[in-house]
Amino acid sequence: MANGRRYSWFLLGILFASATWMVSLYLYTHLSQSDRTNFLSTVSPASLNLRKVFVNDSDQVLWSPINIKKHKSPDSNKDLLPQIPYENKWSPKNALQNRANKYGFKNSEALIRKLKPVLPKGKTAGNSVLDELGMVKSEDDLKLRDQGYKQFAFNVLVSKNLDLHRKVPDTRHKLCRDVKFKENLPSASVVVCFYNEHYETLLRTVHSILDRSPPQYLHEILLIDDNSDLEGVHETLREYVLHKFPEKVVLLKTPQREGIMRARMFGAKEASGEVLVFLDSHIEVNEGWLEPMLSRLVEAGGPNNTAVVMPVIDIINADTFEYNASPLVRGGFNWGLHFKWENLPTGTLTSEQDFVKPIRSPTMAGGLFAMNRKYFFDLGAYDSGMNIWGGENLEISFRIWMCGGTLELIPCSRVGHVFRRRRPYGSPDGEDTMTRNSLRVAMVWMDEYKEYFFKERPHLREYPFGNVDERIELRNRLECNNFHWYLNNVYPELVLPSDDKSRLKKKWGALEKKQYQPWHSRKRNYVDQFQVRLANTSLCMASEKDVKTKNARLVLKTCLRSPNQMWYETDKSELVLAQLLCLEAADNYPRLYKCHEMGDNQEWKRRGRKSTPIYNLASGLCLAAPVPSKGQLLTLEICSSKGGLHEWDLILD
Repeated sequence: MANGRRYSWFLLGILFASATWMVSLYLYTHLSQSDRTNFLSTVSPASLNLRKVFVNDSDQVLWSPINIKKHKSPDSNKDLLPQIPYENKWSPKNALQNRANKYGFKNSEALIRKLKPVLPKGKTAGNSVLDELGMVKSEDDLKLRDQGYKQFAFNVLVSKNLDLHRKVPDTRHKLCRDVKFKENLPSASVVVCFYNEHYETLLRTVHSILDRSPPQYLHEILLIDDNSDLEGVHETLREYVLHKFPEKVVLLKTPQREGIMRARMFGAKEASGEVLVFLDSHIEVNEGWLEPMLSRLVEAGGPNNTAVVMPVIDIINADTFEYNASPLVRGGFNWGLHFKWENLPTGTLTSEQDFVKPIRSPTMAGGLFAMNRKYFFDLGAYDSGMNIWGGENLEISFRIWMCGGTLELIPCSRVGHVFRRRRPYGSPDGEDTMTRNSLRVAMVWMDEYKEYFFKERPHLREYPFGNVDERIELRNRLECNNFHWYLNNVYPELVLPSDDKSRLKKKWGALEKKQYQPWHSRKRNYVDQFQVRLANTSLCMASEKDVKTKNARLVLKTCLRSPNQMWYETDKSELVLAQLLCLEAADNYPRLYKCHEMGDNQEWKRRGRKSTPIYNLASGLCLAAPVPSKGQLLTLEICSSKGGLHEWDLILD
């Protein structure tokens, strides 16, 4: 009896314990899932200083700093939220919906909206008209762009779509706007020589001069066609000049191909203004560009008008035509007789006033400068024995300084120039004109220092360079100083091969030093953070390898919050994976490379955050997925105007 009673209590105890464990397990399973869901929906990683994540491929723990501010989207921007959140067992909406189905109740839409991923409002989303002018939207666009690069070495698609009267940013120092110039400044003849120049780019050059030059000082614009052979270009341009431009724009054509030196001499002989202003044919002048140069010519020219001045050359990006300010630098050269930009001498810029004062420069780049017309010819114009292009900038720079003139940079005068990566044309007979012309410079102007040139380029000792007797006679007639004087008085900072350590140290210290930082440790201004999800899918853009592997391609992976899916957008429109490598439009497949901070093939634009194309400014192509499947390699494709696999959602869960 007693044993039976004990057995009954034992069975009841087992049943009670089992029930207790079942209830406990049930509560643990469901409540912990709810708590985890609520935690993830209320704590944004962007609000943390550090985040701990697991690398998907190796389970390596990674601590990653986040330097951007926490963003929130107002309720009015609910249309920015993705329509299909990625599949994640901890997704707030999925968790709530599963529980609703199980227990037969429906959550309020307000609660579901509240728990959706928050999309920060990016600061660099494409909202500029310029951003999409180079977007390749058809096969015709692609053909135009490719032919343009081949023929002109810049993005013709952008230039063709760009307004001929577009506004450019005023890149002058703020004090330049307050400078008062004399009213009686000399008249200027602007000489623009061109050979096979792109039509719209040349027109924009002329329109910018007309739009931003005081008419009382702009005497004329001489367009010198150096016997271009592009079919129909000269005739089309002639019609435009006759009907669209005022009479002060004159189009002339050389009887044969002359090259930049002789073409400019041809134009200078036709000019009738007091001052010659030489400009390249792919430029845009900035606000107030002309008056500072004319004023300085009057102030510093003296009785013989021996001053030569040049503007600061701003940068027009050859891929995007974006106009950017250049820093104040001066011209120099190396012993191979190649022009170079270099920092200003230490102490040049010590106060704000120094940023508007003229700056002496040993050499000029050659494409843009101004000088008195009579002085140009008295000084010997250009060396007519030089051919096509190259070396003429150093030759005239040496001649100006050595023969009694001055060469100065005018900070308040700024002109944008399309900097191409290559010259799209050569010499008609295939001659290496840069080498020939450099030899003429060395033989006429460098005296015993030409041995440094031959030491740098010994194979040129027997290279033909023509007769230079006339130029040597010019030097003697002008009673010019020797090259030793030039090095001591104009360019003492130039390092000589014979300098000892103490001299080298002194010369290196004479120029301002730019602090260099390795690419991986440079501070970047991150303005946004997100995952990039293919629209209407649960697949995100990720590196096919780990986040530190350069040259890695991109693939589609199931959206997970891992480093190889976290993209950081900078104020330079770069997309940086895990704050390490930049997305680059290298070829047909976008890849990850070191961040070069030069824009171009690492500059990406978008329209917003939802169903947006992601477009590379240099290539004109958009990120695309050929098919929406896991492991699919991403490509660069024509940006179709219709919906498709080139549209992306930027999400921050």
